[in-house]
Amino acid sequence: MLNNRSILITGGTGSFGKMFTKTILENYPEVTRLVIYSRDELKQFEMSQEYSIEKYPSIRYFLGDVRDYPRFKRACQGIDVIIHAAALKQVPAAEYNPMEFIKTNIIGAQNVIDAALGSNVKHVVALSTDKAAAPINLYGATKLCSDKLFVAANNIKGDNDIKFSVVRYGNVMGSRGSVIPFFMKTRNDRTIPITHENMTRFNISLEDGVNLVLYAIKNALGGEIFIPKIPSYKIMDIAKAIAPSYKTEIVGIRPGEKLHEEMITETDSYNTIDIGKYYAILPSANQIPKEDYIKHYNGKMVEQGFFYNSGTNSEWLTVDQIRELIVKYVDINFKPL
Repeated sequence: MLNNRSILITGGTGSFGKMFTKTILENYPEVTRLVIYSRDELKQFEMSQEYSIEKYPSIRYFLGDVRDYPRFKRACQGIDVIIHAAALKQVPAAEYNPMEFIKTNIIGAQNVIDAALGSNVKHVVALSTDKAAAPINLYGATKLCSDKLFVAANNIKGDNDIKFSVVRYGNVMGSRGSVIPFFMKTRNDRTIPITHENMTRFNISLEDGVNLVLYAIKNALGGEIFIPKIPSYKIMDIAKAIAPSYKTEIVGIRPGEKLHEEMITETDSYNTIDIGKYYAILPSANQIPKEDYIKHYNGKMVEQGFFYNSGTNSEWLTVDQIRELIVKYVDINFKPL
């Protein structure tokens, strides 16, 4: 699928970018070029120690920011597929620095679209977040705007042979800044801070996130927002899994934080199809008829009023399952305290 093609990953030195790079180099050894585009020179240097040009001749490290259109446009020359993973993501930081998030998450997204349309790119897949559904914080609002830009880009492509699609998923197990590494660090204080005892979140592994992107590259018609069917966990169960003998302290919900996350809203149900392992929210305004999407995916419309919420999910991780996943994805030497 990706052999003999050139791929660019924005935010390529992040958790997803490194896992995607690992997957591509292992499974598609004949990839023509794999461009790691990011703004952090140190992270690029560190990543190049593991994935060197000498060992992997197809890899390239391109220093730049998606805010910088001319630089990004230069990076897109000869690229077939763009995976847009670059974003500012910390919810409290967005509330304090809104314009910085707008510059990266919205203007940067439009720069990716414009550069792709002007560079003979064939497919763009943008990474979204559960916080983009019915957002209550600025980070979620910028990602919802980004999603809308990528979906609508299919309507302005003209004669360009290009598809734009989006993947939206929940918290990635063990990713930087996520709750599990944070709890494992704070357990050194023998107290686990809990924002709210009833809080829930979706959970996905980096591997499953990568597989969702690969599915989108292979199958998208253009304009879809793909959503995986994944389990939820309770924040209290994370604390029990990591440090069952320690105290918990309720510290209150942070600014812009939800009690439960939602990936498909009730309003989205009018344009959502069930395609087996995933859901797909279809564009409400597109040149492709809804029936064509349903036939392509052998899918079916969800019931009107359907919504997909971490608090009402049908699949839940137990404390023991959480521990097994921590050992597998976060720390192979993990032991609960």
